Amino acid sequence: MQFYTRQHQHYCGIDLHARQMYLCILDAAGKVCFSRNLECTPQAFLAAVKAFREDLVVAVECMFAWYWLADLCEREGIAFVLGHALYMGAIHGGKAKNDKIDAHKIAGLLRGGMLAQAYVYPPRMRATRDLLRRRCHLMRKRSELITHIQNTVSQYNLPPLEHRIQKRCEREGLLSHFPDPQVRNSIALDLAMIEQYDALLPKLERHIRACAKEHDRKAFTLLRSIHGADLILPLVILYEIHTIGRFPRMQDFLSYCRLVKPARESAGKLLGHAGGKIGNAHLKWAFSELATTFLRANPPAQQLHERLKKQHGKGKALSVLAAKLARAVYFMRKRGHIFDPDKFYRD
Repeated sequence: MQFYTRQHQHYCGIDLHARQMYLCILDAAGKVCFSRNLECTPQAFLAAVKAFREDLVVAVECMFAWYWLADLCEREGIAFVLGHALYMGAIHGGKAKNDKIDAHKIAGLLRGGMLAQAYVYPPRMRATRDLLRRRCHLMRKRSELITHIQNTVSQYNLPPLEHRIQKRCEREGLLSHFPDPQVRNSIALDLAMIEQYDALLPKLERHIRACAKEHDRKAFTLLRSIHGADLILPLVILYEIHTIGRFPRMQDFLSYCRLVKPARESAGKLLGHAGGKIGNAHLKWAFSELATTFLRANPPAQQLHERLKKQHGKGKALSVLAAKLARAVYFMRKRGHIFDPDKFYRD
């Protein structure tokens, strides 16, 4: 967790929504200089902060509508801070809550150096990252349709399917497997949607790969040197990390990837674990998936996995392997070296 501790003459806290925003500006002594509800337009924002721009910092909570404000502040030379939503508990801890109170609390946290920062992803790669996240969402929807077909077979106690239905060529004659006409109609809907996804997703993946080679070809090549890293996992890791320089230590990177288990401790007593939702869910998925694909047709990795199972148990072994792969990726990006199997298994 990193706090914004720079000192300014004025501190602007914004409770930002899709169509309106509440601005509260404090001076260095904590006095309210401006407090008003405005429309979410660049003109309204710039007019409101015009008298305070000499030494101003702006902060908002990390939610879906912050892109335009961050880009506007960058263009206008105004310091911008993105508050980490899960760390900003002071906003939600009061007896009363409204936009005016929230904006004042954000400005107060910013002035006191207690505003936990989230990463402001630069606009150059941001849209491609969001497109890749959309691709992953659509792929999960496709998997849900396939799962529904398989569950329908079990639901009606029909004979198991002879082939895996992930590929189009293996879905021929699938409807004849279901004798009930209404069930066939339901499966036909699933198949129609799957075919639409099959037509759209490969084109989208090719486009994202072309963008990755334009944005950071070297990092993309480094990530693909890992055994089992197909074309999608390196893309997810590349775009979710953006630049490895934002992580001063390897431990910070593992924490961001949700590959550590923070303990809650008081008076020497372990009270459990927390913080499971703090971090990047996409990187957590990518490294967990990479730990599985890394084992395929890889005897040294399988031997390592067996040793980890004896030490930590079957359930935890893959998590340990995912964290080990994340450490390797961190140093690969830091040093610009491809994956070194000898060093990986030796360490």
